[in-house]
Amino acid sequence: MEIKNSYELPLSKERVWAALNDEEFLKRSIPWCEKLERRSETELAAEVKLKIGPMSTRFTGNITLSDIDPPNGYTITGSGKGGIAGAASGSAKVKLLENKDASSTTLSYEVSAQVKGKIAQLGSRLIQSTAKKLSKNFFGSFVKQLEDMDKPQ
Repeated sequence: MEIKNSYELPLSKERVWAALNDEEFLKRSIPWCEKLERRSETELAAEVKLKIGPMSTRFTGNITLSDIDPPNGYTITGSGKGGIAGAASGSAKVKLLENKDASSTTLSYEVSAQVKGKIAQLGSRLIQSTAKKLSKNFFGSFVKQLEDMDKPQ
């Protein structure tokens, strides 16, 4: 399954890049993330509780950053196991493009994901809609946090 989208952010590319590399900021952006800890400059461990259709499960897994090109983007690859529910893996190419006036940035991403086990039996339409919802929730929360940081106190 593949998902593509982009967001216009009223922030500098450097500001968005810094947030994309801050594990606490990311943890607050990932829907239902219970744990996200940095293991090295390019590796993180994660624990996320998800509900996909009638099935709820906790995924534990690893995330790796590659093709790192500061502050232009990177590839984030992850895999996780959800016990008897199955497993999921995927990657996202994240790109940042500073707009002409340098006061805003376009964040675009292309995600590809695969699922195995009982989750895969739920049907591709349900999985696709859940993946799109999770992606939208993540980037919506990410953008809101960035915008809230810029509001005067």
